[in-house]
Amino acid sequence: MNIKYPKPKHIVIIMDGNGRWAVENGLTRSKGHKAGVKTLKNIIEYAVRTELNMITAYAFSQENWQRPRKEVDLLLDLFITSLQSEVDDLHKNNIKLNFIGELTKFSDKLRKTMKKSELLTCDNSGLILNVALSYSGRWDIQQALLSIINEIQSKKITIDEVNEELINSKLSLAENNDPDLFIRTGGEKRISNYLLWQLAYTEMYFTDILWPDFDSKQFSLALDWFSKRQRRFGKTSAQIENEYDT
Repeated sequence: MNIKYPKPKHIVIIMDGNGRWAVENGLTRSKGHKAGVKTLKNIIEYAVRTELNMITAYAFSQENWQRPRKEVDLLLDLFITSLQSEVDDLHKNNIKLNFIGELTKFSDKLRKTMKKSELLTCDNSGLILNVALSYSGRWDIQQALLSIINEIQSKKITIDEVNEELINSKLSLAENNDPDLFIRTGGEKRISNYLLWQLAYTEMYFTDILWPDFDSKQFSLALDWFSKRQRRFGKTSAQIENEYDT
């Protein structure tokens, strides 16, 4: 039986390959990162047109701080200028913008720009765009556990109240659905410390296409692949097919 399943409510993306794309095209790495920003903009526009609910994009990991200082500074400057130039368009398109990660590591200027963007778009009801900056899945879980330990020590909760639901409520994306579809460009087949808790039942889509070349056609291919996946969550195939028949 060939059943087409609903489109994903929450898509997470590792946008990998900007630097390699630049090298392959005889350009500086900075040009690669700028091309990557343009690709993200195009993907967001496509997501709005196709009425997708949520995208979480991995823009800068905690591990990325280890890159050459010049490249890190370039990336941070690019974040600021991109935010300043694009946030009004995001707002006009009814997009709600959120940032997750250890944001205290960034400059006051960047944090103020991020906060201003979140406040501008906080009441929008269209696509939710989460941007992960200085993010780490292990860090996310650690922060959740520290919060729970603090509540136990202050006697707000007991150990018996610690369960999956409580841990989930302390994570960065607590108010969002768990991801349905994970997309990673650039040929690598790993999750790179991204949303470790949240990806437990996510469908994984890997492509060799470098991020700057990941256009709406490539995105559509990923969505079509997802539409053919049978997500069982421990049930049998017969049970799932019966649910879609009724």
